[in-house]
Formats: sequence, structure tokens, C-alpha cells
Amino acid sequence: MIKSTGLSLAGARSEFFDKLSQVHTFPWERLAMTIKSDKESEKYRWLGSLPRVREWGTGRLAKGLRSESYDVENLKYESTIEWSRDEIADDQTGQIRVRIRQMAAAAARHKGYLLSQLLINGGTAGYNSYDGVSFFNDAHVSGASGSQDNDLTATAAAAAKTTAECKTAIQAAVAAGLAFLDDQAEPINEEVTTILHVVPPGLLFPMQEAVSAAQIGDTSNILTKYRMDVVPFSRLTLGTTFYTCFVEDGDALPFIFQDRESLEFKLYEADGTSETAFMQEVGRAGVRARYNMTYGFWQKAIRTVFNN
Repeated sequence: MIKSTGLSLAGARSEFFDKLSQVHTFPWERLAMTIKSDKESEKYRWLGSLPRVREWGTGRLAKGLRSESYDVENLKYESTIEWSRDEIADDQTGQIRVRIRQMAAAAARHKGYLLSQLLINGGTAGYNSYDGVSFFNDAHVSGASGSQDNDLTATAAAAAKTTAECKTAIQAAVAAGLAFLDDQAEPINEEVTTILHVVPPGLLFPMQEAVSAAQIGDTSNILTKYRMDVVPFSRLTLGTTFYTCFVEDGDALPFIFQDRESLEFKLYEADGTSETAFMQEVGRAGVRARYNMTYGFWQKAIRTVFNN
């Protein structure tokens, strides 16, 4: 072990996880429910909603499982850096430690990246919800729900959206989401406590003003009566699109984070006992994890695309 440089396994691991805990990341946990996985893939059998409460009548009436299901495979992720023994001898340890901290930052932000891809591609064929159509689609059907649309358009006069235009778009999205029905034609967002609007940087300020300003134009702003959060997401680069998500207590969210093996960090030093270290005089550090991010309840998310 190279003790004189300070690049010990214990020191590097501490530095890695310290940085990991400090990185500001997109709050993906507000949109994705975490499911612990104990095998290569998980099957999600969508149960539908609970039966309605009914009069006893002639006795109990049991409701079976719905047929929609899909498998989600756990994926393996890694990031690795290497350095030569000469770089350590020439006192480049500080540079390597910087790289380790950068690795921690990249690892911390990876789940946000996966979520951004689900949002960005959610209207594309193949990026499907459990009902077999794209997650953002104008023809979702579940049991007795009828056809429902979570892929909306909004009107804007120019590329720079006004507060009034954002307010109108938000009102349309919220009204649509609160009217969504479950497979038994019951309201599915009836108990929502918070509505999140996930927005690209270019829409942050007009959207924020739309939900918080006491008055817009000459009209009192009704949106201030509801609990709404505007959350900027820098990975959303298309300034014409935002996402409205209906959040309860975490039991039913738009996305699923499937956690199989948590993030691990390992370091092998350049003068170690491994054959690679001996023959090539290289040290390596890397991270590894197994998980996946996928679609959950489409009824909890709406995409709105401005026409300009």
C-alpha cells in the first residue's frame, strides 16, 4: 500500500462517499417509487384498483388480478479510471483524487439521467407503459376507464413563453390529470397532495411565476390556491415541453426505481500484488451497481408540448 501519497483504499473510499453525499441531484425520489429487487429481473403484474366498497348483498365478490404485466431487467453500470505507478511517484495523487470525486458526482447524478431519458422519450413508440402503448399517449385504456390522454399540446405565440401562456397550459394539465379514471372508472388522482411541474431551464421563470404570482394580467391567479412545485431539470433541453406529475405518499408514482445491488467503490493500487499491477504498473478505481429505472403509473404524469 502506498501510504506516503495518501491514496489508500480507506482514504479514497471515504473521499468518494463524502463527495457522493454532497452532490446536489435532481430529486428523482419524488417521482419514482423504489422497489427492492432480489433477482435478475422483476415482473410487474398490474393489479388494477381495489374493488369499490359495496353493500354486502348476497356475500363477498372477489376481484382477480388484471392481465397487464411486463418484465424489467436489472442492468449493470460501471465507471473506471486508471493511473500508472509513475504518476503516483511523480506526485500526481492530487489529480487522481480529483478524478475520484468527479466519479462520485457522476454516479450520484446517474439516476437523474435515467429518469430524464424516460421523460424525453416517453412519447416514442417502444417506450411503453404497462398498457402496451407509449407512456405519453392520447389513447390509454385500462379496464372501464375509457380512452384517456396524458399527452397534451398548448398554445404559445413565440419561443419565449409568457406567464399567462404557462398558466393556461398548467390549468389544462391539472384538469386532465384530476379527471383520470382507474380501471373501475373511479377517480385515480383524487387524493393527490402535491402537483409537480418538471420543467426545462428555459421555462423555469414563467412557470414559477404562473403558480406563485398573486395576479397575472388583470386577473387573480387561482393557481396559488393549490400546492404546486416547479422543479427545474437541466437535462431537459427542449424548451417547449414540461411534465406535470401527481404525487401522493409515494405508493403510486409515475416511475419505478428497481434497486438490485447498491453502488460500490473499489480501488487497486499500482504497486499492489495483482498480476496487472505487477506487469503493467497501473492502479485502478471504479464503481459498480445494478439497478434500473422504468415506467410506473402513466395516470400520474402528463406531458405538455407548446406548439411554438
